[in-house]
Order: sequence, then structure tokens, then C-alpha cells
Amino acid sequence: MDVPQLLLVGLVLLFGLVGVLVPGVPGTLLVWAGLLWWALHERSALSWSLLVAATALLLVVQVVKWQLPPRRPHGLPATPRTAVFAGAGALLGFVLVPVVGAVPGFVGGVYLCERLRLGGHGEAWASTRALMRAVGTSVLVELFGCLLVVGAWVGAVAAE
Repeated sequence: MDVPQLLLVGLVLLFGLVGVLVPGVPGTLLVWAGLLWWALHERSALSWSLLVAATALLLVVQVVKWQLPPRRPHGLPATPRTAVFAGAGALLGFVLVPVVGAVPGFVGGVYLCERLRLGGHGEAWASTRALMRAVGTSVLVELFGCLLVVGAWVGAVAAE
């Protein structure tokens, strides 16, 4: 696969990661479609193995999300800015402390956004806890699964 097409696949995967954080956008499906596109053009044992493993992982993520209790953020300040901070924190945490850093990075991003909005530690922490209870768990599960898939793809591209 040539470099421009590889960059386009990476862009689709990035849009998928952002789509996980935006309600109504099929982020997980975009991540899977980007990986499928890469595997169809790469046609190696590594690419097909990664596609099969990613498909299984993303299906498990969807089942786990369906099993979580439904909660709605009524009256909570879940804004697009909060989603951007949370996603950036998860990505930064994932890079700094591979795999397990996504969780504290996500929570830290939400806290930082709330701290900037509210000004004080107590109010920001209370708002962060409320947001995490309402929507954070299901978003975090889906984002973590997609980050694992994208991280594996980056590793596979670097190995080839």
C-alpha cells in the first residue's frame, strides 16, 4: 500500500476515534471500515489476522456496552468541549502509558475541562464524577476498544 493511501486509512481511523466521542457518529464502524480497507489492499497474514481480532474485539465491546445500565446526562454539562478534552486526555494517556493510560487520561481530560469551566477543585471533581457515572463508562469502553485496534494497526504498519 502506498503512503498516500496509508495516510487516508489513518485519517479514517482518526475520524472513527473522534466519532466515538460524538453522539450519533458510528465511530466503531469507521474504525472497523478503515481496518477492512487496509486489509483488503495489504492482503497479508498479519493484516487478515488483525482484521479478525479487531472484529472480535469490537463485537465484544458492543456487547459490553449493551450490558451496561442505561444512564442519561439530564442536567449535566456534557458539552462537545468536554468530549474533546476527554478524548485528548485518553489519547495522550494511551500514548504516555500504553493501553492502561487511556482510562486515567479520559477522566483527567473531563476533570480539566470541568476545572476550567467551574474554577474550583471541589465543584469540578463533583461534576466529573457525575458525568462519568452518566455517560463516561460506555464511551470509555468503546473508546478503549477502538484505541486498542488503532494501536495494533499502527504497530502492524510499523512492522511492515
